[in-house]
Amino acid sequence: MADRPGRPRGAHEARAPGALIGDTAQVLLVTFCLLPDGEPGGGLLDSALAARGIGAGWATWDDPDVDWSTADLLAVRSAWDYHRRSTDFLDWARTVERDTVLLNGAESFAWNADKAYLTDLDDLPVVPTRLLDDDDLVAGLRAAIDRFGTVVVKPRTGASGLGVVIVGSTSDARLQGLMAGPWVVQPLVETVRTVGEASVYVFDGRATSQVDKLPGGEEIRVHELYGGGSRVGVLSVEAAALAQRAMAVASERVGVDLAYGRVDMMRHQGRLVVSEIELIEPGLYLGVIPDNAEPLAELVAERLARG
Repeated sequence: MADRPGRPRGAHEARAPGALIGDTAQVLLVTFCLLPDGEPGGGLLDSALAARGIGAGWATWDDPDVDWSTADLLAVRSAWDYHRRSTDFLDWARTVERDTVLLNGAESFAWNADKAYLTDLDDLPVVPTRLLDDDDLVAGLRAAIDRFGTVVVKPRTGASGLGVVIVGSTSDARLQGLMAGPWVVQPLVETVRTVGEASVYVFDGRATSQVDKLPGGEEIRVHELYGGGSRVGVLSVEAAALAQRAMAVASERVGVDLAYGRVDMMRHQGRLVVSEIELIEPGLYLGVIPDNAEPLAELVAERLARG
């Protein structure tokens, strides 16, 4: 489940909106209107880039006054409204990458914004996923419940656990809370309540760090909004290998040399399985792992050096 970190304690304070935008910014870090100063802890990324001699500024993706072509590189960091404005956001991404480098790129964004991509990962262990729409909601949901028992239904385009519904029958009253479809339906992975979910970061094909997340109470959503918590994880050989393989498969599917991403995974039926791959704006959890700013800054420096 893609999620977004809350504001970390002790993180650098936000910069003035639009700082360094224009001729002095080599890199623009992309955010959205409710976070004009950038993602929580973004000052750590600013500092890591500055240490490499890279000027960076934050800009809102739908700001008509921003000339994106003035930057040498764009990195989408906290465009946290893309899921409810996906058409506009993807149009923006396709437009700006004509004139500058956009990390991961618009086509990978389009593929990743629709959770149907989970059904396109035959080479990977993945949480079993089926697709639903209004035409087959009842029949499809009944078939999934017959196959899996208790299931999780969520929007195909969504984020932060919004619209997640857990049901065990087609008459469950909680289905009245479904957000607009289409949806994916998956088995409830019970270990999320005991072991939790791990997020592994991959930069230029190499897994570097892990955040472990656990929901609160009877929740399955690991987000702070729902009582979840996060801590630094110990990156295991198994998790690193799965994350690197997942990014390689995703790169093959979209035909793009993916710069970086976050692979979320859970333990299901005795093995780690992919629950999501985040390629659009993988939250760095800088409040949990401040050092996550370093590999992204190094990646940006290498991309700029390529010209």
